[in-house]
Amino acid sequence: MMNSHNPRALSLLLVFVMVVACISPAYADIPTHSILERSYRFYIGSVDDYLEEFPLYFIDGADDLPFVTVEDWAELMYFIYTDLLDDPGYGLSIEYKGDVVTLERESGYTMDFDFANNKLVFEDYDAFLHNSDDTTLIDLVSESTTDEDGNALLIWRNKADSFDRYGDVMTVDLAAYGISMIAQDGNYYIPLQTLSDFTLVQAQFGIVFNGQALFLANDNLFFDYAEGDYSPLAYLYYDVPEGDRSDALAEYSYNELCLALDTFYGLKEAHDIDSFRQLFWEIGYDEVLSGNNAYDADNALKSLIDYYLDDLHSVFNEYSCFSGINPISNSTGIANRKIEEHAKEYQAAREAAYPDGWLQYEEVGNTAYITFDNFESGYFAPAYYIAKVEGEELDDTVALIIDAHARITREGSPIENVVLDLSNNTGGDVDAAVVVLSWFLGDAPFSVRNMATGAMSNAVYRADINLDGEFDETDTVADKNLYCLVSPVSFSCGNLVPAALKSSQKVTLIGRTTGGGSCTVQPMTTAYGTIFQMSSNMRMSFLKNGSFYDIDQGVDPDYYIDKISNLYNRPALTDFINNLF
Repeated sequence: MMNSHNPRALSLLLVFVMVVACISPAYADIPTHSILERSYRFYIGSVDDYLEEFPLYFIDGADDLPFVTVEDWAELMYFIYTDLLDDPGYGLSIEYKGDVVTLERESGYTMDFDFANNKLVFEDYDAFLHNSDDTTLIDLVSESTTDEDGNALLIWRNKADSFDRYGDVMTVDLAAYGISMIAQDGNYYIPLQTLSDFTLVQAQFGIVFNGQALFLANDNLFFDYAEGDYSPLAYLYYDVPEGDRSDALAEYSYNELCLALDTFYGLKEAHDIDSFRQLFWEIGYDEVLSGNNAYDADNALKSLIDYYLDDLHSVFNEYSCFSGINPISNSTGIANRKIEEHAKEYQAAREAAYPDGWLQYEEVGNTAYITFDNFESGYFAPAYYIAKVEGEELDDTVALIIDAHARITREGSPIENVVLDLSNNTGGDVDAAVVVLSWFLGDAPFSVRNMATGAMSNAVYRADINLDGEFDETDTVADKNLYCLVSPVSFSCGNLVPAALKSSQKVTLIGRTTGGGSCTVQPMTTAYGTIFQMSSNMRMSFLKNGSFYDIDQGVDPDYYIDKISNLYNRPALTDFINNLF
């Protein structure tokens, strides 16, 4: 994407947007607001990648609380989906009918801005926001590369066996949370953070504003983990005076935080939370979260995440620009401490068994062990095919599985048992999880339920493990005796994969009950610029007898191993496995 890009020029690209003649509503009883327009640079992921100008609007002198118009937001959405998410089929039209403004996707699904009643209404929330080429309503797998003939590479979606159950109409009552939309002088204004929360989070984005520029954010925008330091973009973001929030921003940010958490936190029922406003009052955080001091509000939010949510997927990532750069201490919640203690035990036991370093692929007699601690998918699909031809070694979970498959299925292979060691696996990338499931099962089921809308989706995938361009039985080890090693450290995708394997009744689980973690991770921002992540409304499940079952409580093994060191005594474990039959 070129820098110095003017988003108003995007209307030339927004070929699907058609503005229908506005029929102005009668707002005789609504007071006139003072509205100030300013334009700001909008950074898209780095200091060198930005839109030169994006218009914001400030109401009644609150110059730290930005609004946007529906039209400008529609243009931004088109840019994000077509340019950043690479969805060439995405289309969006806009229609004005009195006090209702409607955005309509190319699929016909709509989002209404009801200015008379201060509500957002989604005909179907998931259908309005998903990519045009998604196979299912909730398709969490990002890999969709095809060859020049349109044939899938690496991951193939089995449309015949996939199905959806659409959700209810979703009405977001902004008035109930004290949040206002404004229609004035033929323009329609909505708070920036509200639109960020309700139309960008499903694409794993958020927006933060520091008074000088806008930043498109995800959960790790400002920290370069490879360098172990903050990124240049972070220093640009924090290069503003620290200080208090205005009364208007403090009130709005509190209300919007309550609304966003009420709508999108996926474990409300498990945490016995009826509403976050009530929870904040019960734990004494309401005043500080709605007060002017941004640093105190940030620390209250971090405390909420660390102690009261404490679900491992929910993490406080970065302080607000109002608070300045501050070191982020590790969570000290009970659940986090417990899994850290388990991880130390299992890692110590593995290191004791392998003092010279553990192996990702190992053969012991007739048994192959495949071990990895995170699900990683670091390349686009063509890279794996190119690496095979050129003899290049790639370093991620997908490459490991491809290599393991070639070894296990080689001519004269003695391998009868295949063991997937997830005993230290804390989760990671969904695409890699789907590849692993397909390798073991052939058809890889992936079931998701949207807790905010009630929608449910069951997608079935296959992976081209041997990279021959075909999706068939030669891509699996389903003809072997299959096992999976699990522990309380097995979390998120490290929990999902064992749950799916066990429900297939084709794989035997050995170890201890997994650590749980059923919701996907969702990056979030606050109206005053804090970045955090939480367990989202998208709950991963497994399908049995036509029903979706939650996996947050973890999955029990078929055979318990009481002594942790026995999981890494490969000769003894191999004898144990061979004696099971």
